[in-house]
Amino acid sequence: MADLPAPHAHSWVRPALRLLAWCGLVLCLHLTATSPNAWAGEAALLAENPEQEARMMAIASELRCLVCQNQTVADSHSGLAVDLRQEIREQLQRGHNEQQIRDYMTARYGNFILYRPPVDRSTALLWFGPGLLAVGGLAFLWWTLRRRARMQADAFDPDTPDLPEQP
Repeated sequence: MADLPAPHAHSWVRPALRLLAWCGLVLCLHLTATSPNAWAGEAALLAENPEQEARMMAIASELRCLVCQNQTVADSHSGLAVDLRQEIREQLQRGHNEQQIRDYMTARYGNFILYRPPVDRSTALLWFGPGLLAVGGLAFLWWTLRRRARMQADAFDPDTPDLPEQP
């Protein structure tokens, strides 16, 4: 008969696991409490007029966040986007229209801030580049298929490898 271990042989395992679990719980609570996103920040400033706030969001949705670059100023939570939204609110309160605000932002940050920059010499590649690449790709595909159609059948690799003849 095999020797069975005594019941008290691993008596230290259960308290060690319990201590490890408590340390993990304390560490998780500490990380949760000290993370920067754990506590709510200040509420965003809103215009007194809901119509003016809707106009601000419409303008902000046409502007690119310079920090995130893949989000609009309306969608971004970066500090610069918050400041830009506040700047738009202030300009709307001064009586500026949407075009004046876009012109101001463009003069200050360049055409990069606009999601739909104007078509001019410096943005021509941005506007027409994808179309040119698509036309070039289709032309290359057509040329390749046409060239392959003119090739002889023996120019291609056979589908099955040549097997040595067996006697």
